[in-house]
Amino acid sequence: MSAVQCLAEENIWFEKPCYDEAERRFYEGPNGPHSQSSSASGDQDLVTRMKSLELENQGLHKVVDDLRATLLKLDSRVQVLERSPAAPVSCAKTVLKQVVNVVNGKGDEDDDDIDLFGSDEEEDAEAEKLKEERIAAYAAKKSKKPALIAKSSILLDVKPWDDETDMAKLEECVRSVVADGLLWGQSKLVPVGYGIKKLQIGCVVEDDKVGTDLLEEEITKFEDYVQSVDVAAFNKI
Repeated sequence: MSAVQCLAEENIWFEKPCYDEAERRFYEGPNGPHSQSSSASGDQDLVTRMKSLELENQGLHKVVDDLRATLLKLDSRVQVLERSPAAPVSCAKTVLKQVVNVVNGKGDEDDDDIDLFGSDEEEDAEAEKLKEERIAAYAAKKSKKPALIAKSSILLDVKPWDDETDMAKLEECVRSVVADGLLWGQSKLVPVGYGIKKLQIGCVVEDDKVGTDLLEEEITKFEDYVQSVDVAAFNKI
């Protein structure tokens, strides 16, 4: 086949305008004038919606601020009502004033510059007088109550030297220990082994006056009878 015949049968060059038209449509499809107008319309809707949301947000902020102010007023009124009728009114005013300053972003340093409620010297004097009366009444009431004395129950094991130790004399020596806040209780002999018995004796002591160290020190002074002293039990009363 000759070259002329090959070119005569080749049809791609003759259909090139069709391919160009298809290519043009392909690129104009997503980015053409219609698409641009749709995009512009969508952007306008988005801007309108954002403005609407901003206005709505501002309105919500105002509602929240109003609710906050109302709650502060109610809280201050409840605090005043919960107190006795003669409670100092100035204290409630001061508390509310501080709360308002905090909400408004002001610190305690603004208290001297801004006075929301004014001053009432008569109310302050009456409140101070009432405070002093209550303190005096409380002190008088407290002084009438008996002071609580802390006490402990102690069980001691007193061991003799050997089985020939006079246990009756040993107990007599132990009970001869006398101190303010010490009260001896019951006792018994407990076998230890090899015929040796130890004296187990209880006592009640006032914690502020008598301790285990004092008891051990005083009992071990009877060194002819006592070998050692151990605390078997210690309980608060």
